[in-house]
Amino acid sequence: MTVSLEQLRRCHFAVDLGAARTRVYVRGAGLVVDQPSAAAVNTRTGALIAVGEFAEKMTGRTPDYIKVVRPIAGGTVVDIEMAQRMLRHLLGDKMRRMLRRKPRLRAAACAPHDADPLAQRATIETLVGLGARRVELVDTLIAAAVGCGLPVERPEATMIMVCGAAATQVAVLSLGSIVTADRIQVGGEAVDHAIVQHLRHEHELMLPSQSVRPLQLALSGNGLTPHGPASTEIHGRDVVTGLARSVRVDTAAVRDAIQTPLTAVLDSIGRVLRDCPPDLVADLADRGIMMVGGSALLPGFDQMLRQATRMPVHIAERPDICAAQGLGAMLEGRIEPLVLDPLAA
Repeated sequence: MTVSLEQLRRCHFAVDLGAARTRVYVRGAGLVVDQPSAAAVNTRTGALIAVGEFAEKMTGRTPDYIKVVRPIAGGTVVDIEMAQRMLRHLLGDKMRRMLRRKPRLRAAACAPHDADPLAQRATIETLVGLGARRVELVDTLIAAAVGCGLPVERPEATMIMVCGAAATQVAVLSLGSIVTADRIQVGGEAVDHAIVQHLRHEHELMLPSQSVRPLQLALSGNGLTPHGPASTEIHGRDVVTGLARSVRVDTAAVRDAIQTPLTAVLDSIGRVLRDCPPDLVADLADRGIMMVGGSALLPGFDQMLRQATRMPVHIAERPDICAAQGLGAMLEGRIEPLVLDPLAA
């Protein structure tokens, strides 16, 4: 997955296929698509009914012959045909016609760190189906680091943590490359699942599908910190009677429930630091960790990491779109590579 900046500058558009949202950056036009990675399909006819935000709103509210599917899981395309259909509708006819006029259309795409060849091939096939003659894959960690303004080309250590919906990736970068990295299948969805299971077991309450991300409800205020609200009210369906019911939930118990997935993230950071050269770890003591990705906005997550690692922890200005912005910066030629001239003999 090694690609040069010169190759990326020849690309016409870039795609960040995320488990939660799909983003498309077109050279000269900027970020043209930022929609949920969801599609609603009529199972009787196979027709595509809705994509993006409208399809996500239909989740749990459709008759049995309409199914809401997610063709992307953990940054990997699991249904190539549906991913292509979803991207075509998200781009729209006008943008697709503009891209088709490009001679030898080239595309770039983010790929998770250490993605297996089958996952890489699925991403390439998806974009080839949109008309791309050549597809360049960029490691998500590199793209996100560029997008949030980290000096990745310098001989200095920078640590980035990409907090996705289905996975978390942690890496130390130097001289434009990844020194050490780790990826675990724990993300925002695992935290949501822990909260949902806690409410089901402790309060016999099932959350509706539209509240499957109840973080802002259950962890408002200071979030994961003990200084947050003592309790909060949650609405859902009673497991036994099936009737609508509201319960007041102790947020301290919710914080305990989500410690398991968050502890896995801390363990991943520890593994990366243990494999990193001591000189680079010394740099990180001052610069700290940069958090990107939609799950980086979990209230109090950065403060918990700060207390556990005793390192500075920062959240990017727009953490959810950093990877797409990084791809766009490389497409537009805004990133200059570090030139190392060989010494004369």
